[in-house]
Amino acid sequence: MRALVARLSDEDLRRPVNEHWTVAGVLGHIAFWDARIQSLADKLERVPTWSSDDAEPEDVDWINDASRPLAHAVEPRAMAELALRLAEEADQRVAGLPLDRLWPADPNSPLNPLRASHRGEHLDEIEAALGG
Repeated sequence: MRALVARLSDEDLRRPVNEHWTVAGVLGHIAFWDARIQSLADKLERVPTWSSDDAEPEDVDWINDASRPLAHAVEPRAMAELALRLAEEADQRVAGLPLDRLWPADPNSPLNPLRASHRGEHLDEIEAALGG
């Protein structure tokens, strides 16, 4: 992700990935979900068990749709830098959590330590939009 962002021009960051998202917006989407992971990590330190309220809903489209205007409201370069910072912080935070409280060891845990799969899916979309 860092290598991709480093080579993106300001014009690239404004380029559409699809009809709803720009490159910077997709990075904002990734940042949002990494921020969610950090919020859940905070909660993990406060509560002994997960509740059903912590589960990610089956359909997250409404969450993505609601966050899209916010992701696009931030200046694209600032959003790219925020996405990098939050990704790094989320990775460090998850690496320090007890494995028995993370999915799949805890099937009720909303914390999936494999952040790369979600990011990779969207980074592939960005690469495709950029013709790479």
